[in-house]
Amino acid sequence: MLHSILMALFGGALIGLAASLMLVLNGRVTGISGITNGLLSFVKGDYAWRAAFVGGLLGGGFILGQLHPEFFENTTGRPSVMIAVAGLIVGFGTVLGSGCTSGHGVCGIARFSPRSLVATLVFMLVGMASATLLKAILG
Repeated sequence: MLHSILMALFGGALIGLAASLMLVLNGRVTGISGITNGLLSFVKGDYAWRAAFVGGLLGGGFILGQLHPEFFENTTGRPSVMIAVAGLIVGFGTVLGSGCTSGHGVCGIARFSPRSLVATLVFMLVGMASATLLKAILG
């Protein structure tokens, strides 16, 4: 259990460091949905760093999957199609919420943004309510 706690703390510290470096060195907020949206919109002059960022996320996931495939096993008992649809719904929600948890929750709250605080609270409350409701319905 101590190992899990230490790994979570280390991971959180790395996320905070990466978000801080992105803001200090590039003047950009590390919001994954905003970065991806800008990549898919083909914003001229802004494309290369976004492609490198998203490529790093995908490449890191691929490498981790090769080294530890057990991390990617579906242990939810839900069909993979359901999980994929849930991911698409989350993506749609990031467009509606003008950002994602990484942008609002990690970067926005750290910058004392009232909008990000409200957005993060709404994300968390709706997520908890949805999970509770779906568990009651689907078992």
